[in-house]
Amino acid sequence: MLLSSSRQDWLGNIRGDVLAGIVVALALIPEAIAFSIIAGVDPKVGLYAAFSISVIIAVIGGRPGMISSATGAMALLMVVLVKEHGLQYLLAATVLTGIFQVIAGYLKLGNLMRFVSRSVVTGFVNALAILIFLAQLPELTHVSWHVYAMTAAGLGIIYLFPLINKTIPSPLVCIVVLTVISIGLGLDIRTVGDMGALPDSLPIFLLPDVPINVETLIIILPYSLALAVVGLLESMMTATIVDDLTDTTSDKNRECKGQGIANIATAFIGGMAGCAMIGQSIINIKSGGRGRLSTLVAGVVLLLMVVFLNDWVSKIPMAALVAVMIMVSIGTFSWQSLADIRVHPLSTSVVMIATVIVVVWTHNLAYGVLVGVLIAALNFANKVARYMTVTSTLDKKVRHYGVRGQIFFATSERFVNAFDFKEDIDKAIIDVNQAHFWDITSVSALDKVVIKFRREGIDVEIKGMNEATATLVDKFGIHDDPKKIEKFMGGH
Repeated sequence: MLLSSSRQDWLGNIRGDVLAGIVVALALIPEAIAFSIIAGVDPKVGLYAAFSISVIIAVIGGRPGMISSATGAMALLMVVLVKEHGLQYLLAATVLTGIFQVIAGYLKLGNLMRFVSRSVVTGFVNALAILIFLAQLPELTHVSWHVYAMTAAGLGIIYLFPLINKTIPSPLVCIVVLTVISIGLGLDIRTVGDMGALPDSLPIFLLPDVPINVETLIIILPYSLALAVVGLLESMMTATIVDDLTDTTSDKNRECKGQGIANIATAFIGGMAGCAMIGQSIINIKSGGRGRLSTLVAGVVLLLMVVFLNDWVSKIPMAALVAVMIMVSIGTFSWQSLADIRVHPLSTSVVMIATVIVVVWTHNLAYGVLVGVLIAALNFANKVARYMTVTSTLDKKVRHYGVRGQIFFATSERFVNAFDFKEDIDKAIIDVNQAHFWDITSVSALDKVVIKFRREGIDVEIKGMNEATATLVDKFGIHDDPKKIEKFMGGH
């Protein structure tokens, strides 16, 4: 079964994967150069990373068909480190980043993705679509009309060519045709070569030239932690999106380990830390890529092109790649989510919109997802809290209380206020058969109720505890321990 699955990942879609990989390789080149410039390093640092990470993740990653490379989110975190300490410390930080990610994989932190709601994922996708589009605007401002004409022609090819032929990816046709036109007409427009010098040699193995001591660790530790968190977060979110696009599943914990190993190896050939790229991953999927072969081809073809065909690659007009990325932003944005705002619960829409606003405003994916998850968690807690009820009946001088729902930090106060401690009764029976106590706050609330009744001379009986609640109460409860009760009374 494992062999069959592996064969399918590599050889199940050879034509589609190879063609899609070539398209992705062409789209990766200007991105890798741009991210290198953002980080303040030589373009080859980003290009070597794009090659290395793609090739390694193709083999050991947990999400076939997903593209990983140097990214803008990671590059932004490197700026201060490179400026203050230089490239060698960045390479050392990249190694430590990979180690943290491998550890996260073994700790199965990839499973935490189940706590990210659908509305957060939708907000994340929409925000990235907006950021991808905004990133193209510098290429479309203060330029000649030729750039607009080429971009429009590129979009026309991308959307109309599939009506003629669906076997060849239209983005690849767009890039080839516009390059031929640009060279043939001698157009004076911006090209890939204008972004930075392409490397003219293959990467070589090297060790980061930094002192191996505590001082170095103190310098790189905060950067490595930030890079590891952002890298894993973006990779896990992208994997979830590719899962949806391909209607398949992925191994998130294996992906964590794969990202870590890829970053460690990349540092040893002079590359910067990277992670999954949603834009290029969607280009890959929409161009027909599905398996690991597409990711491998993307990395290998990129290296071959920038090293051996750099004269030709440097002549690719940026307008062609802008057209491809605009196609990606349009295809990435969840247009249905706009219509869903009218029909979905307000709380769900707020989570989605908040995620979009924070990501676009800060250009930090981690902040947006964190805010979205936090709001979603608060909404969930608020909804669950509404269903906690306490009813009561009086039988002679015995008050029967029936508790239903979830007792936790958000409902503990209402739970305590539901009891009448001044009532003239002999006994209070609290039936928690249909309730569940989740945390120390809820146990403390139960203690408070029992102690207050006893303080008024009322006998208390608690019945119906399920096993989990009983275990929690036995461990943290104080109402049956005279010494702890005395200490509690002294503090109140």
